[in-house]
Amino acid sequence: MLDFYGNLETKIRLPKGISWIDPFDAEVLRISKQYHQKYYKDSRKRIFLMGINPGRFGAGVTGIPFTDPIQLEELMDIKNNFQKRHELSSIFIHEMIAAYGGMELFAKHFYISSVCPLGFIKAGKNINYYDDKLLEKRVTPYIEKSIKDHIEIGADTRAVLCLGMGKNYKFLKALNDRREYFDEVIPLPHPRWIMQYRRKEKEKHIQVYLEVLAAYVVG
Repeated sequence: MLDFYGNLETKIRLPKGISWIDPFDAEVLRISKQYHQKYYKDSRKRIFLMGINPGRFGAGVTGIPFTDPIQLEELMDIKNNFQKRHELSSIFIHEMIAAYGGMELFAKHFYISSVCPLGFIKAGKNINYYDDKLLEKRVTPYIEKSIKDHIEIGADTRAVLCLGMGKNYKFLKALNDRREYFDEVIPLPHPRWIMQYRRKEKEKHIQVYLEVLAAYVVG
C-alpha cells in the first residue's frame, strides 16, 4: 500500500474547473508509513471497505481514509503537524471502530480505502468522482487499475463493503458486474449521510456496520 500511495498517477486530464486532491507529499507519506507499519505489517488478506474519494479535511489531509488529524494523534498515537480539525465522516468511522474493539483488532481483518484513491475540488468544494459525468468517464480506467492493485496487494475478494448506498454503490456494483473483482458488493450507509441526516440513529447504524463486519471475520 505504501508503494501504491507513493506512485499514484495524476496525469489524467480532468474536466475544466476540477482539480485533484493529492495529499501525498513527503510528510503524508511519512505518516502513511507509520500507520501501515503499525497496523498492517503482515501479509494476511483483508476485507476492504471502500468510500467514495478523499475529501479536503480527512484523507485529503492525512492520507489515511476516514481519519482526520485529531484521530491520527489521539487514537493512533501518530504525531502530526496538520491543522487539528475533525471531519464528520471520520467521527462515525472511528466510533464504529471503537465499538468493534479498537483499531488493532479492526485492522487484523479490515482495511479502509476509496473507490477513487484521490479526491477532487471544484469551486473550492469537494466533488465526488460521479458528480460530473465527464469526470467519471475519464477516471474510470484509473479506478479499475486502483481496484486491481488493491486485490494484488491483499484485498480479500469474498466481498467489498461499499460505503454509500446510492451512486457510489451503483457505480461499484456495475463495475464489479463487468470485471468480477469481488464475489459480492455489500452496500453500507455512508458515514457522512448518517452524521448529517440520521445522527440520532448513529448507534443503530454502528450496529448495522458491526453485524456486516462480523460476517466476514475468519480466524
